[in-house]
Amino acid sequence: MDIRVLRPSDIPHVQTANITNLPENYFCKYYLYHALSWPQLSYVAVDSSRPQKTPYDPPRIVGYVLAKMEEDPPDGVQHGHITSLSVMRTHRRLGLAEKLMKQSQRAMVETFGAQYVSLHVRMSNVAALRLYRDTLGFKIEKVEAKYYADEEDAYSMKMDLGFIREQALDAEDEEGEEEVVVLDEGEEVGDAGKKGEGEAEKKKSGKKRKVKVGRGLGVGDLVERNEAKEAGV
Repeated sequence: MDIRVLRPSDIPHVQTANITNLPENYFCKYYLYHALSWPQLSYVAVDSSRPQKTPYDPPRIVGYVLAKMEEDPPDGVQHGHITSLSVMRTHRRLGLAEKLMKQSQRAMVETFGAQYVSLHVRMSNVAALRLYRDTLGFKIEKVEAKYYADEEDAYSMKMDLGFIREQALDAEDEEGEEEVVVLDEGEEVGDAGKKGEGEAEKKKSGKKRKVKVGRGLGVGDLVERNEAKEAGV
């Protein structure tokens, strides 16, 4: 199963998945609006187990997430919004919805610096509510009465994306550190250097040490100290 960015050519197949599974349907131009305005945020799940008979065979799209950034957030905070999420019934319980959501959320933070992500879900959609609240960590912010076209109420949900920013910073810190393996390979001298002697001692004393270099050691401080020593300070 492949998770990749939504392409304009995927839109008819995404629309089919939407119509098949959800009561909230959209015109093709609405999907295109998302794909062109925020091309980094919407993703599709493609069943790669079915081989293509010809290069012109369309991909078998079995799930998607349609997402955007709020252009004029009422609270003035940069954040993303999940417009629609759906997975075909034949491919549910495989973790695809969770993977699609996490991929989109990470892109919101890395590309647009989103502080949080919001969405709406029908109050009667127990399965979706369980995914958002229990699996992904969304919190119910309020109930919006008659939100949907059929006048059903919706939960307005929200999730802070600070943990993704922290993960990105941790990854940068790890990249800034290198590990060097130091091994003493010097030969024994004197009596211990004779052939056949001192081998056991070399095995005992030949230890490897991992030394971190880079930002973690404060290289700038070491250079300053060295220059000060040479100057006789």
